[in-house]
Amino acid sequence: MEVVKVKDVAEDNRPGITMKTLFNEAVIEGGRTLMGTVSIPPGARIPIEGTGAHEEDEYGLVLKGSIVTRSGEKEYRVSSGEATFIPRGEEHWAYNDGTEDCEIVWILVKR
Repeated sequence: MEVVKVKDVAEDNRPGITMKTLFNEAVIEGGRTLMGTVSIPPGARIPIEGTGAHEEDEYGLVLKGSIVTRSGEKEYRVSSGEATFIPRGEEHWAYNDGTEDCEIVWILVKR
């Protein structure tokens, strides 16, 4: 069994209907995807020093709060209601410079 809280998943952009993509059968059967959550408290940085990179593409959805992040050569502010994509191998980090926890759903997809 797989269980998710539907209220925590962002709606797809579909005019006139409410649609939320929770799981994709092809992804589950292929075993090429990891999905999880992270809560980054104020003042915390991931990784603590330097940068991180994955062999998978990384997708993220900020559910609450905001972070400052650097991916590749660019710095971004990502806030609640925004989604991110980091290509495999791209070095990145995230820092919560706000006053509330930043809650993110992340998905790693191996090509």
